[in-house]
Amino acid sequence: MSQDHSSQEADHKLVIIGSGPAGWTAAIYAARANLEPLVYVGVPKQNPAPVLPGGQLMLTTDVENYPGYPDGVGGPEMMQDFQKQAERFGTKVLMQDIESCDFSQRPFRLKTSGGDEITAHAVIIATGATANWLGLENELRLAQIGGGVSACAVCDGALPMFRDQPLAVVGGGDTAMEEAHYLAKFASTVYIIHRRDEFRASKTMQERVLKQDNVEVLWNKVLLDVHGEEKVTGVRLKDTQTDEESDLDVKGLFIAIGHTPATQFIKDAGLDMDEAGYLVLPTRSSRTNIEGVFAAGDVADAEYRQAVTAAGMGCQAAIDAERWLGEQDL
Repeated sequence: MSQDHSSQEADHKLVIIGSGPAGWTAAIYAARANLEPLVYVGVPKQNPAPVLPGGQLMLTTDVENYPGYPDGVGGPEMMQDFQKQAERFGTKVLMQDIESCDFSQRPFRLKTSGGDEITAHAVIIATGATANWLGLENELRLAQIGGGVSACAVCDGALPMFRDQPLAVVGGGDTAMEEAHYLAKFASTVYIIHRRDEFRASKTMQERVLKQDNVEVLWNKVLLDVHGEEKVTGVRLKDTQTDEESDLDVKGLFIAIGHTPATQFIKDAGLDMDEAGYLVLPTRSSRTNIEGVFAAGDVADAEYRQAVTAAGMGCQAAIDAERWLGEQDL
């Protein structure tokens, strides 16, 4: 996308939008490079599960696969650690959303939820992606308290609470197959709950999962409720063909019906996105199709969606932004 280059002064050299592992890591690197980054952390929302500053990890009670935490760490605690480290080097933080961006000319113009318009020479978008939930009351409640409902098997499936237990996966696409295949390593039985009589997933992914001895598919079933006060004890199902209801005893529930990248606020900003709304980046780069705009983390990663990969992308974005600003003599 072509731009009118402007040497006009901007309010900020670098603005980072988002406050998960990608955003905070970008802030740490940028602050240490004396870029004086400003991070817009966002404001809490309900959609239908809570969307909190700090990203998906704010709904994760135990993180055991992030290096440097040998005994594990709570997701919110880890994000607090990231923020403290970023602020230690001079990162400024505002608890507001960026509601729209104008990247048609430089410096870029960003409108905030506080009613202000600010300008920036460079922007890093690290707004993440949110898991799609069914919206059931107990599903969301148990997810928030670490009661055995999750949207990430790779993140949570190896936890002791799920080992050698019957688990359920909701979904029928490649994500659901990947979740079920991973969980089959640890669970006594993995039930795949699907509302239709065939999967949308690729044949290869289906075959990979269905050959597992401890995987069972429950066709034409929808989830009505999740049982349990503090921990999942089972789920209530309804047959889509007969309307018959039944209970299934499980100790964990994994929702695998996709993710939605947080790119709605920049849908008209001229950035390249794929059909699902994820930002498209060149291989091994954080640079978008607009010079001076960079992206990091799950907002540009539909494949891995891990805290450690998001942090690595945040590092890349900060280094790319620093180099680009230097090339512009800014």
